[in-house]
Amino acid sequence: MSSPTAPDTSARRPRIAYYGDDFTGATDTLSVAVRGGLRAALFLQTPGPADLAAFGELDCVGLAGGARSWSPQEMDLRLPDIYAALAATGAQAVHYKTCSTFDSAPHVGSIGRAVRLGLRALGQSTAYIVGGQPNLGRYCAFATLYARAGQGGRVYRLDRHPTMRCHPVTPMDEADLRLHLGRQGLEGVVSFALDKLAGAAPAALDAMLADLPAAVLFDVLGDEHLAAIGRMLWGRIARSADGPALLVGPSSVEQALLTAWPGQTRETQAAVQRPAPVSAEQVFIVAGSRSPVTAQQIRRARDDGFALLDVDPRRVVQEAGENDGGPYCRELADKVVQCLRTGRSVIAQTTLTETAPAGSGPKLAAAAGRLMHQVLRRHRLARVGFAGGDTSSLAIQAWNARALTLAYTLSPGVAVCAVHSDDAVLNGVELMLKGGQMGPQDVFEALRQGRRAA
Repeated sequence: MSSPTAPDTSARRPRIAYYGDDFTGATDTLSVAVRGGLRAALFLQTPGPADLAAFGELDCVGLAGGARSWSPQEMDLRLPDIYAALAATGAQAVHYKTCSTFDSAPHVGSIGRAVRLGLRALGQSTAYIVGGQPNLGRYCAFATLYARAGQGGRVYRLDRHPTMRCHPVTPMDEADLRLHLGRQGLEGVVSFALDKLAGAAPAALDAMLADLPAAVLFDVLGDEHLAAIGRMLWGRIARSADGPALLVGPSSVEQALLTAWPGQTRETQAAVQRPAPVSAEQVFIVAGSRSPVTAQQIRRARDDGFALLDVDPRRVVQEAGENDGGPYCRELADKVVQCLRTGRSVIAQTTLTETAPAGSGPKLAAAAGRLMHQVLRRHRLARVGFAGGDTSSLAIQAWNARALTLAYTLSPGVAVCAVHSDDAVLNGVELMLKGGQMGPQDVFEALRQGRRAA
C-alpha cells in the first residue's frame, strides 16, 4: 500500500482513526463502529489516499496491527509512522486500541510506551484513557480494573483473575492501571473517578488538565459513564486546534464517542440493518489460544460434531523456516482437507495439546496462517476462523490481505469480517477472529450456523 500522504480535502474526512494493537481487538472496534451507524473499514496495511478512496467516504478508519507482541525497540521504530499515517487521514481523534484487559508489560506490548510515542507524534501533552468496557465484562473503578472470567462468569480484580494473572506472555499482577502504566514509563496518569463522573462537569476535567498530566484515566462501570465520557471527549476535541486528540483503551472509546456523535453524518440504526447471515455447510478453525475458555469451547465443538486435529507445536517450530510451513504443515493441510471432504467441520488446535516450546508463539501463529491458506487453496470455504488474539494477529499478517469490513457480529467481542484481498482464494471469505476469552461456549457451532448477536 502507499505511504502516508495528506488526504484529499475534497472528500469528507473520518472523525476517528484507530490502530488496534492486535487483530481480534481491532475487529471488535470495527464491529462497534458499524453497529453504531458509522461507515468503517479496517485496513491490514497502512492505507494511503487511494486505499481510502476505494471504500468511499468513511467515518472511522482502522488499522490492524501487532504491537501487543512488539518489543519497546520495535515500537520505537514502527509506531511513529503509524501515528503519522492515522493523523494524515484528517481524523479529529486518533485511538490507540488496547486489549480490554490492558495486558502488556514493559518488555512486550508496552501500552505506556505506545502512549508516550503517540503524544510525541501527535504533538499532544495529555492522552485520554477509557478504562473499562462493560459489554465485555470489563470494569474500572477508582483506577482499578476488574474483568469477568468468560461469558457470564464471575468478576475478578485483574490481579486475581484466574486467566489474566497467569497469562503466558503478560501476566497481570497489578490491577491499578496508574501503577501498571507507570511501570511502562507512562508516569503522571490521573484518575477521573466515579465520584467525578457522577457530575461529569467539563470544569472538573479542565481543572485536571491544568496540571498537564500525561494521561487522564476515566472509570467506567456502565453506559451512563460512557455517555458522560463521550460528552467530555467531544468537548475537548472540538476545542483542540493543534492536531488530533490521542485516545487510549478498548472499543469502549468508540462506544463513548458514539453516545455524543456530533452533527448528522452518522447513519441511523435502521439504515445499517444487514441481511441475516446464512449458515455455512462447514467451517475450519485454527485455535492457538491457551485460554481455558477456548479449551471449553473446543470441547463443546467436539460434542457438536466438529473433528479435532491436534497440532504438535514442536514439529511446527522445527519446520518454521520453510516458506510453506514445511512437510508437517502440508501433512496437516492434507488431513484437514480430507476431513472437510467428508462434510465435517474441523478445528486444528494446540489449545488442548502439550505445552508449546518457550518463545514459540510467533512461529506457531505464522504457521496457523499458512495452514489456513493452504486449506483454502484446496477446499473452498465461505467462513473460517482463528481463535487466540496473538494467533490471529500474526496469522493474518501472513495473508497480505488489504482490508476487512464487517459481515456481522457473532457475540460481544467476536466479529465476523469479509476479507478484501487481491488473492482470489481469500477475497470474500468471512473470517472470525476471536480472542482467547471471548465468545459463548458454542461459539464455533454458532459460527457455522451464522448466528449473530442480538
